[in-house]
Order: sequence, then C-alpha cells, then structure tokens
Amino acid sequence: MARNSILGVFAKSPIKPLEKHIRLVTKCCNQLVPFFEACTEKDWSKAGKVRTKISKLEQDADALKRQLRLELPGGLFMPVDRADLLELLTQQDKIANKAKDIAGRIFGRKLEIPEPLQADFTLYVQRCIEATEKAADAINELDDLLETGFRGREVDLVEKMINQLDAIEDDTDLMQVKLRRGLLDLEKDLNPVDVMFLYQIIEWVGDLADLAERVGARLEILLARK
Repeated sequence: MARNSILGVFAKSPIKPLEKHIRLVTKCCNQLVPFFEACTEKDWSKAGKVRTKISKLEQDADALKRQLRLELPGGLFMPVDRADLLELLTQQDKIANKAKDIAGRIFGRKLEIPEPLQADFTLYVQRCIEATEKAADAINELDDLLETGFRGREVDLVEKMINQLDAIEDDTDLMQVKLRRGLLDLEKDLNPVDVMFLYQIIEWVGDLADLAERVGARLEILLARK
C-alpha cells in the first residue's frame, strides 16, 4: 500500500502539464501574427476570427493553470519546490493574458498601425514572440533536467537558452525605442486618442518579451536551488 502511494505521487508529476501549458501560451501568442496581418489589410472580419482563437487558447491555458494549481502535489517526493513551479506557472499564464489583451484592444477600437511603422512593428511582434518560444524551449527541458538530477550538460544547455532569451529581450527593448520615436514623428497627423492607444500597444507587445524573460529568470532560480 505504501509503495502504491509513493508511485501515485510520482505519477502526478507537474512537469508535463507545465510544459503543455507553455505550449498553449506560445500558440496563443503566435496567433498575433495572422491577427496583425489581417489588421494591416483592414480585414476586420478575419481579425475578429483570429482574436476568437486567441481568446480560446488563453481560456484553455487558464483552465489548465487552475487544474495544475489544484492538483499540484506538495509532499516529500516533489522533484522541485512547489512554490517555484507555481511561480513559473503564474508567469507563463501572464503571457497568454497579455496576448489576449493586445488583440482585444486593437480589435475593439479597430486600431490601425500607421503605414510608416508597419514593417518595423511586424518585426517587433515577431521578435517578441521569439522570446516566448525561447522560454517554452527552456521549460520543455525540465523533464531532461529532472532525469539528470539538475547536473551536467543539460544544465549548461538550459542556461544557454536563458542567455539567448535575455538577448532577445534586449533586442525588443531597442525595437520598442525605435517604434516610439517613429510614432512621435507621426503624432501630429494622427488621432490623439489613437496615438495614446498605439503607445500602449507598443508597450504591451514588449511585455510579451519581458514576461518571457521572467519565465527564464524563474527557471534560473530553480536551477540555482539544486
């Protein structure tokens, strides 16, 4: 009976659901690419459909987050600290929430990215999404980290990914500065209320990379405690 209880604890390892959650989060963020393409083409019907996909993926991620929080074991045989996993989960979930907020704000106002900024803005969105994907790559190494006891080459690989994530986030900071300057040059020719929301959207898109970096930072803390 005791042996079955121990096996039951190990069978409920939270690592797989955590990895599934980050995959849902990145799928959610990736939908911003076709969403902004539709917005650029002023195809608001298509944009609305993509926004619905983003909302559904965010809801799926949120449901998985709640399930994992409820079922996450807290006993002696947990391979990593429960609090660390919950914090990782929280940061991951914020990324999906932000993607939903971005799509909702853009679609709700039928907000258009000014034509002179569209090329740089597209690259900016793609780079911020790359940050979320790099964070997912690092999280998806957790299984292998556990197998190796958080030692050896696997740790080096994850640390390299975290460094790459930091570099991507640095890039997005510079891209954000360029976009803000570009928008400043166009302000006088735009609706002042739209300008306010455009600055907000630029910031929110950058938050995707910032939040992805926080996932990497939480994973780094987890590694340091081993």
